[in-house]
Amino acid sequence: MMKDIFNSRKIINIHNSYLDLLKIIFLILLIIGLSLSFFYSPADYLQGETVRIMYVHVPSSWLALMIFSTMSVCSLISLIFKFRIFTIFTKSLAPIGFTFSLISIFTGSLWGQPTWGTFWTWDARLTSMMLLVFLYIFYIMSWVFIKNIFTAEKISSLISIFGLANIPLIKYSVIWWNTLHQPASIKFLEKSTIHQSMLTPLILMFFAFVCFSLMVFLIRFKVESFKLRVLREKK
Repeated sequence: MMKDIFNSRKIINIHNSYLDLLKIIFLILLIIGLSLSFFYSPADYLQGETVRIMYVHVPSSWLALMIFSTMSVCSLISLIFKFRIFTIFTKSLAPIGFTFSLISIFTGSLWGQPTWGTFWTWDARLTSMMLLVFLYIFYIMSWVFIKNIFTAEKISSLISIFGLANIPLIKYSVIWWNTLHQPASIKFLEKSTIHQSMLTPLILMFFAFVCFSLMVFLIRFKVESFKLRVLREKK
């Protein structure tokens, strides 16, 4: 049943049918989100214009965490039930999450410098986020350097499964330890402390990044599926 639902040909058909639509939605959300970020959203009384980095930094951070969490779940399913399509999911997602984690680190350093007086400090949030970057690297490199596909699949799956423990560290580091990083302004179970004029462009930018991620994922999934088919034919 699950193999029928998550069929690689069905995913590729989605790629062929909806990629252009995703491009249009992405461009619309990006244009509106950037316009609101620059012209509607006010400057911060303390951080000034540098607060606008938030509209790239926060969505990138969210997606870096969400993608790695998704990779961990897919790896667990692949390892237990031997559904190789979930390995293809994970392998397709890894470079996307890695890119967003780098953007998060880079924009966070630019955003924090005026307030902290430095581009980097071994703060709990920053350190755990840097660990996430290395987890992405370890996952990607395991496929590069391990030639046996079955061994690479197992090692990469274990990296993403055990790496999941880092996600709550990133999320709750500002609560558990005394950090320079500010606590979350957007809360799902409580009232958010961020003003609507900032929240609206932030949400739009997040969904624009989601559309972009889906576009890249569909393209990469098609490529990775083809690679797997070639390897099978060789064997």
